[in-house]
Amino acid sequence: MAHKPPFTREQRLTIVYGMLCLVMVVVILQLWLLVSTMNAYLGGDESVIWPAALFSVLCLGLNVGLIRYLYSMDRR
Repeated sequence: MAHKPPFTREQRLTIVYGMLCLVMVVVILQLWLLVSTMNAYLGGDESVIWPAALFSVLCLGLNVGLIRYLYSMDRR
Protein backbone atom coordinates (compact mmCIF):
# COMPACT_ATOMS: atom_id res chain seq x y z
CA MET A 1 0.00 0.00 0.00
CA ALA A 2 1.46 3.36 -1.04
CA HIS A 3 2.12 6.02 1.55
CA LYS A 4 -0.05 9.07 0.92
CA PRO A 5 1.31 12.43 2.09
CA PRO A 6 -0.90 14.19 4.67
CA PHE A 7 -1.36 17.28 2.48
CA THR A 8 -1.46 17.79 -1.25
CA ARG A 9 0.74 20.40 -2.87
CA GLU A 10 -2.15 22.85 -3.17
CA GLN A 11 -3.11 22.37 0.47
CA ARG A 12 0.46 22.97 1.61
CA LEU A 13 0.64 26.12 -0.51
CA THR A 14 -2.54 27.43 1.12
CA ILE A 15 -1.13 26.68 4.58
CA VAL A 16 2.13 28.44 3.75
CA TYR A 17 0.30 31.53 2.44
CA GLY A 18 -1.80 31.65 5.60
CA MET A 19 1.31 31.36 7.76
CA LEU A 20 3.01 34.09 5.74
CA CYS A 21 0.07 36.43 6.30
CA LEU A 22 0.12 35.69 10.02
CA VAL A 23 3.87 36.30 10.22
CA MET A 24 3.49 39.61 8.39
CA VAL A 25 0.79 40.74 10.84
CA VAL A 26 2.94 39.75 13.82
CA VAL A 27 6.01 41.54 12.43
CA ILE A 28 3.99 44.71 11.79
CA LEU A 29 2.63 44.43 15.33
CA GLN A 30 6.18 44.13 16.67
CA LEU A 31 7.29 47.19 14.71
CA TRP A 32 4.35 49.18 16.08
CA LEU A 33 5.20 47.93 19.57
CA LEU A 34 8.81 49.02 19.18
CA VAL A 35 7.86 52.49 17.96
CA SER A 36 5.25 53.06 20.67
CA THR A 37 7.58 51.76 23.39
CA MET A 38 10.40 54.02 22.24
CA ASN A 39 7.98 56.96 22.12
CA ALA A 40 6.84 56.27 25.68
CA TYR A 41 10.41 55.73 26.91
CA LEU A 42 11.67 58.95 25.35
CA GLY A 43 8.67 60.70 26.87
CA GLY A 44 9.79 59.60 30.32
CA ASP A 45 7.49 56.61 30.89
CA GLU A 46 9.69 53.64 31.76
CA SER A 47 6.86 51.41 33.00
CA VAL A 48 6.06 50.07 29.52
CA ILE A 49 9.49 48.63 28.77
CA TRP A 50 9.18 45.20 30.42
CA PRO A 51 5.59 44.43 29.33
CA ALA A 52 6.48 45.40 25.77
CA ALA A 53 9.62 43.25 25.88
CA LEU A 54 7.60 40.30 27.18
CA PHE A 55 5.00 40.66 24.47
CA SER A 56 7.72 40.96 21.83
CA VAL A 57 9.31 37.72 23.08
CA LEU A 58 5.89 36.04 22.84
CA CYS A 59 5.58 37.23 19.24
CA LEU A 60 9.04 35.84 18.52
CA GLY A 61 7.98 32.52 20.03
CA LEU A 62 4.91 32.44 17.80
CA ASN A 63 7.02 33.06 14.69
CA VAL A 64 9.56 30.41 15.71
CA GLY A 65 6.75 27.93 16.31
CA LEU A 66 5.32 28.65 12.87
CA ILE A 67 8.68 28.15 11.15
CA ARG A 68 9.22 24.87 13.03
CA TYR A 69 5.77 23.69 11.92
CA LEU A 70 6.64 24.64 8.35
CA TYR A 71 9.87 22.63 8.45
CA SER A 72 8.12 19.62 10.00
CA MET A 73 5.39 19.81 7.36
CA ASP A 74 8.07 19.89 4.64
CA ARG A 75 9.81 16.78 6.04
CA ARG A 76 6.63 14.65 5.92
